[in-house]
Amino acid sequence: MVANLDFNFKKNNDNLTLELPFSEHVEELRQRISHIFWVILLLTCVAFFEVKVLVQILELPVSNVKFFQLSPGEYFASTIKISFYTGLLFSSPFALSQIILFLLPGLTEKEKKIVLPILLSSLILFILGLLFSYYTLIPAALNFFLTYSDEVIEPFWSFDQYFEFILVLFYSTGLAFQIPIIQVLLGLLNIVSVKQMLGAWRYIILFSTIIGAVLTPSTDPLTQLLLSLAILLLYFSGLGILSLIKN
Repeated sequence: MVANLDFNFKKNNDNLTLELPFSEHVEELRQRISHIFWVILLLTCVAFFEVKVLVQILELPVSNVKFFQLSPGEYFASTIKISFYTGLLFSSPFALSQIILFLLPGLTEKEKKIVLPILLSSLILFILGLLFSYYTLIPAALNFFLTYSDEVIEPFWSFDQYFEFILVLFYSTGLAFQIPIIQVLLGLLNIVSVKQMLGAWRYIILFSTIIGAVLTPSTDPLTQLLLSLAILLLYFSGLGILSLIKN
C-alpha cells in the first residue's frame, strides 16, 4: 500500500489527474515483486510435499518404462526442480494479476483495451502450449524412441534426464504458442501489416520447420512435424485475429 501522501496533480483538458512520485512507483513495484516471490515460494513448498503425485503425472506418458537414479541425490534434486517449476507455473496467474494492477493506473482507456486482453491471452496460450506438449508432443516423441529400440534395448531411463527432456519440450512449446501475441503486437504497432505477414507464408513454412527442429529436444521427425504444424496453425490464427482487430 502507498503510505506517502506527497502526490503530484496534473491538469489536462480541465481534468485533474493524480500522479504518484517516482519513489512511490518503485516502492509499489518492490512490494508486488515481493508478493510474487512469497507466492512462488509457498506454492513450491506445497508442490514439494505432494511431489510424488507430480512425479506420477510426469511418468504417465511412459508407463512401461522403468526409471533409475545415477547418483544418491539425483531423485531428490529432480523433485526440487519439479516443485519449483510447478510453483512457478501455478503462481503465474497471480504474477500476471500483480503486473496488471501495477500497470493499470498508468494506462489510458484505449491502452487498457489492448494491453489487458494481450496479457490474459498470452497466459492462456502458454497453458494451451503446455497441454499440447503433454498430451501430444511428449507421447509422440517417447513412443517413437520406445518403438525404435523395442526389440534391441530394454528401456531403463534416468529420471533426471527424462525430466529435463520434457521440461525443455514443455517450455519451448509454451513459448512457441506466443506467436499470435507477437503478431498482434507487431500489427497494432504498425511495424508489419497483415498483407506483409500473409505474403511471407513461404518463409514462415521454412521458419516453422527450423523452429520445430530447434525447439524439440528429441531428434524424431514426428515430434518436429507436429510442432511445425502447430506453429503454422498459430501463425495463420494470429493473422485472422489481427485482421479482425484491424477491421
